[in-house]
Amino acid sequence: MSLPSRTHSPEDDLAFLRSIAEGAGRTRMAGGVAYLAGGLLYGLQCLFHWGQMTGLIRWPGWASLSFVVAVTVIFLIVLIAAIRRDRGASRQGSSANRALGATFAGAGLANLAMVAVFGANALRLGSLEVWLLYPAVVFALQGAVWYVMHALQRRTWMLATAIGWLVAAVALGLANGSAYYLVVCTVSLFGLMALPGWIMLREARVAQAGT
Repeated sequence: MSLPSRTHSPEDDLAFLRSIAEGAGRTRMAGGVAYLAGGLLYGLQCLFHWGQMTGLIRWPGWASLSFVVAVTVIFLIVLIAAIRRDRGASRQGSSANRALGATFAGAGLANLAMVAVFGANALRLGSLEVWLLYPAVVFALQGAVWYVMHALQRRTWMLATAIGWLVAAVALGLANGSAYYLVVCTVSLFGLMALPGWIMLREARVAQAGT
């Protein structure tokens, strides 16, 4: 005996869409903060290193190290604050949001594996250029993640971001060993990380304001 199918009313459909929008807003808030802060801070760090490479910045070693450490500390503080503020959003959000969270987590695990691979080979071969190929892999993974986001949410700017990361990955690999390497890093972090982070943050605020 088959069970009768449940008829969904227009009100049910609207409630379902509203729950997706609310969950997406909460989830994008933390992601937007992380991307915006990470893009600005690490983009600034790459710009700083480019200035050192070209001789525009001449800081003593202790000052340069302090700057690099400060960038990471500030980013971690911002990231932890964003996660604490939006704790539980991924559990309360839609299936699409949980899929996005899993995609980012999977990319993060892949990044850790690549750190081990490139780090070990760079040490074994004594080659900095081997290690400098690692960010190109990170950029390619970012492109894959943003393509998944586009496939789930069908946003044009997400597709543009995905393509941008993939192009940047190729450009970074080709620029390895030259001064253009840091230029590609700087432009990518500002344009493909900070800018999408700002867009995510703005959309999250709009979604929350409409609930």
